[in-house]
Amino acid sequence: MSLLIIAISISMVMFLLASGLTLIFGVFGVVNFAHGVLYMLGAFIGYQTFQWTGNFWLALVVAPIVVALVGAGIEIFLLRPVYKFDHSYQLMIQLGVIFVMVDLVKSIWGAEFLMFPKPTLLSQAIHFLGSDVDPYRLFIIGLSFLIAVGLFWSLEKTNWGIAVRSASSNGVMAECLGINVSSLRTMIFAVAAGLAALGGVAIAAIYPIDVLMGDAILIDCFIVVVIGGLGNIQGAVLGALIIGFMRAYGQYFLSDWVNILTYSTFLVILLVLPEGLFSRRRRWA
Repeated sequence: MSLLIIAISISMVMFLLASGLTLIFGVFGVVNFAHGVLYMLGAFIGYQTFQWTGNFWLALVVAPIVVALVGAGIEIFLLRPVYKFDHSYQLMIQLGVIFVMVDLVKSIWGAEFLMFPKPTLLSQAIHFLGSDVDPYRLFIIGLSFLIAVGLFWSLEKTNWGIAVRSASSNGVMAECLGINVSSLRTMIFAVAAGLAALGGVAIAAIYPIDVLMGDAILIDCFIVVVIGGLGNIQGAVLGALIIGFMRAYGQYFLSDWVNILTYSTFLVILLVLPEGLFSRRRRWA
């Protein structure tokens, strides 16, 4: 049971990042390669907030807000001016953001591994369904589940969700209908950045953090997004579960083969279903 909880918690952290990537792709039509450094930045801001206040819950709130503002700034001042050009310009800017963010974090916090403790309320193992499990991982699962439900509900049942779906289908027509697509893009980028930061803070109480932490998980999150279907939130959930379970159980039973198994699964799914488990044409379905 404890291994199952670990697998689901890893999947849920991946979902927090993958959902942001999916939202950005749905509206922007591009993959955000700078998403990993926003995840890393959230972890370090959460760490610093904890160092100043000693309050984990405050860190869990402050870091996503700060990184969401950073994400909005990146979209407004760096990406928006080049939307009219080829996607390669956006890619170059994203690479520049990665280099600047990594060096900035390294100059402030250094290159060593850092970590802060779990909240006292969730620090003691509990007996759950016949096994001793980490209650903090149960918290991550519950929090991610609530976020997933919130995303599904907001995309399907709110005016904001209607606007997002409209902009993802035809941005020009959405503008003609009175939707402020520019503001919507900024909001989407901010939400995606905040979700990435939330994942960074959540993981910082389990694993040590460093300036390169975003690189490894970003590869897995790209795999999650492609497996699930580019731009599809439901697919991001299923893809995250597939890769999370593959990572957790593979590391436990076949640690030397876990990467081979993960990437082989990715290739097989793409060979059978090139558009992923959920078609891109049904990205918000």
